[in-house]
Amino acid sequence: MQVVCSAACGLLMARQARERKEAQLAKEERKAHRERKERLKTRVDFLKDAEKAVRDYRRLYELSIGSGCISCGKSQEEIKAAQGWKTGGAFDAGHWMGKGARPELRLEPLNIWLQCKACNGGSAKYARKGESVKDGFEAGVIERIGREAANELKNDHKPRHYTIDDLKAITKEYRSKTRELKRKLDE
Repeated sequence: MQVVCSAACGLLMARQARERKEAQLAKEERKAHRERKERLKTRVDFLKDAEKAVRDYRRLYELSIGSGCISCGKSQEEIKAAQGWKTGGAFDAGHWMGKGARPELRLEPLNIWLQCKACNGGSAKYARKGESVKDGFEAGVIERIGREAANELKNDHKPRHYTIDDLKAITKEYRSKTRELKRKLDE
């Protein structure tokens, strides 16, 4: 019936039990906080989460295959040398057709490509010779997916009405893809 061998052992076991209980309570509090925060989210918040998940995946995927900036055509090494000091890194996931004018393509992976921060900010200094950043972006998209697929994407005007459950599923899918890709890259 004896649980402890001495007073010191009893104090040690009591402290460990208290620490386990405190850790469990903290875990439950964090879970309850996440749930409360989730209930306060609007559809727009879920849309932003889904868009961020898709952008993060596309940026990591393009970096993993060695793509350079789609607008100016510079390699990753050139961009890192020139812009690596910038906050958040040297690369963004840029939308070919802007989210404001074409919100239906906001979550379309073929509309999101690796772009250096300067080109994504619209700096003509970094554009391909004789082209604007937008023209360079279009030329890069056509080069990568072909003219037919680019025209099909350009002419896609079907409205997409995502429910909150759809947005949650998209977020979950792309976060999973990102984790899987990171795991493959780390191996």
